[in-house]
Formats: sequence, structure tokens, C-alpha cells
Amino acid sequence: MSGQLYDGIGEAFEGFKTLPVIRYAEVPGFLALVGDVTGKSVLDIACGTGFYSRELKRRGASRVFGFDISGAMVDAAEALERAEPLGVAYEVADTATLREFDEPFDVAIAVQAFNYANDVAEIERMMRNIRRSLVAGGSFFLLVQSPSFDLDGPSLAKYGFLCESTGKDNEIGAGIRLAALLDPPVSFEATVPSKETYEQTLTAAGFTAVEWVPLHVSEAGVAEFGAEFWADHDANPPLTMIRCTA
Repeated sequence: MSGQLYDGIGEAFEGFKTLPVIRYAEVPGFLALVGDVTGKSVLDIACGTGFYSRELKRRGASRVFGFDISGAMVDAAEALERAEPLGVAYEVADTATLREFDEPFDVAIAVQAFNYANDVAEIERMMRNIRRSLVAGGSFFLLVQSPSFDLDGPSLAKYGFLCESTGKDNEIGAGIRLAALLDPPVSFEATVPSKETYEQTLTAAGFTAVEWVPLHVSEAGVAEFGAEFWADHDANPPLTMIRCTA
């Protein structure tokens, strides 16, 4: 389902990174969380068009492998690799059925990677496959939609998104409809895993030291728009992060 969903977006997905909350909160905040990857191997789960794959390779990662369930996303990532060769490898793959790698990775990253699972058991299989793909003591960093985000709060439109409840909540978490205010807008339905779902599945897969890390607007974002502009975001953050150890 998610592969077909994103096949309709393809290269336009790159435009997400221009939206204010992504440009000034997600990207700098997540890169700061991941930290120094010099000489490290990185697995990019649900890599999309390879934005973070490319950025971490530029920042000194020794080996970067990205995969996504959407063939159109991987096609777009490979086209960007051909245009600017960095040595990043991509593959069409599903986290729930991920193959074993000959060499485990030092670091794994996952940005919005678990919103289309069918049930909690599937997310646990995904987490186990990721854990298996990492060296002992390897780091896993996640950027996720905040399970505590109040859907009845002020609109996110000025930050580049609209988010509303679909009423289709299930054992995983809350059902939402998300619209990215691009030209033209891109919208899709998803399920936001609950805090309990993340913690339960990560722990069951063998990850330790699971820590939730808040996402803050960068100094550049405050300088660009002013602190008042970000007040609604700061009072009800739509995104958050997790770090843990294999």
C-alpha cells in the first residue's frame, strides 16, 4: 500500500525539505541527533529520494545504503546519484521482509518509516530486521510524528502542513490525514504509532537505552521568521525523535 502511495509522488518528495518545519526543525535537528558519521556505515530505512543518504555520505560516512518500498522513490534517488555521484547504493525493499546483509551497519536511520504498517506485530518484525542489520552497540535514530501531537491544536499550515484525524485509530495508534502544502499539494492517510507501540516494539527487538529527544526549531529558523511565528509549533510539536542502541 505504502509503495503505491509514494509511487505517485516520486521526485516531488524532494520538495518536502523546503517546507518551513522540515527545513528549520526536522533537518537540522535530526542531523544533530545522528551526529558525526565519519568513517561509519549507515543504513537509511525508507530512504525516499535519498535526502539523508546523500547528506550523511557528504558528511563522511564510509558506506551508505538506502532502501524504500516505493520503486518511484528509489528511481528518483538513483537519478540524483547519477547527477551527483557520491557512492550511495539504493534498493527497493520492505522493512518487514528485509534481507540479511553481509556486513552489518554502524548506524541506522528511519524518518517517518512506520506509518503504514498493518499491525503492531509487523512493526516489531521491522524493528527486529533493523536490529539484525546493525553491529552490536550500533546506533538507531528515528524521526517520527509526535504521538502526543494535539490534532485539535492550531493549524500547521504556516509551517507547510495540514494534519487532521481520520477517526481510523487502531492498535498501532492514531489515524491521520496529512497534507504537504506543495504546488500542487500532496496528501495521504497514515497511522501515527503511539509512544507505547514504539517502545514496545523497539524493546522486543532487542534495542536498549530507548530515549525520546524533542525536536527544536533551529536558530536559523528563528532568525528567518521570528520566535512568534514558531509559538504554535513549540506549544504543540508535530515531530519528535528517538535514539536507541542495538
